[in-house]
Amino acid sequence: MRRLTSFIKFLVPVFLTCAALAQGTPSTATATCSFDADKELTANYQRISFNLKKPVFGREIPYGKAWAPGGKPLTLFTNSPVEIGGKVLPVGAYTMFVLPTPKQWILIISKSTDLTGRYDEQQDLVRVAMESGELSTPEPEFKASFAHVAPDQCSLRLDLAKVGNWATFQRK
Repeated sequence: MRRLTSFIKFLVPVFLTCAALAQGTPSTATATCSFDADKELTANYQRISFNLKKPVFGREIPYGKAWAPGGKPLTLFTNSPVEIGGKVLPVGAYTMFVLPTPKQWILIISKSTDLTGRYDEQQDLVRVAMESGELSTPEPEFKASFAHVAPDQCSLRLDLAKVGNWATFQRK
């Protein structure tokens, strides 16, 4: 009985520590744009939260440097050719980074599929200046979503804090 009590006393703190660490781990989320029943774009990303009482941009998210939310780049999967920023992306998988500046974000689409978060400019396929606007309600969690803006067009929207940024993909 004494051994069981000692074992439980040991096991409970270990379990609580593991549970606490797991809560701080970013979770993965998915955004999808369906052009039709068979053709779609899918973006996977790390869901991360920020304390909006502290400055986010320029501190936790550096200006002028390629950023991978949660330490991993967004991944883009397309089973239909799409165009963005004048560049046609064939069917395949890509990684995406964001380059925030005080006035505008730039979406970087890379041919690399390395998910470690390391950015290699030599792998860039296209850089797209994103449109930007102020959110009506601040968003404490980095969020990616797609919205149809016209037939065969979806905009990828990236929201965080008081800023919403978007770039449009055109199905080819």
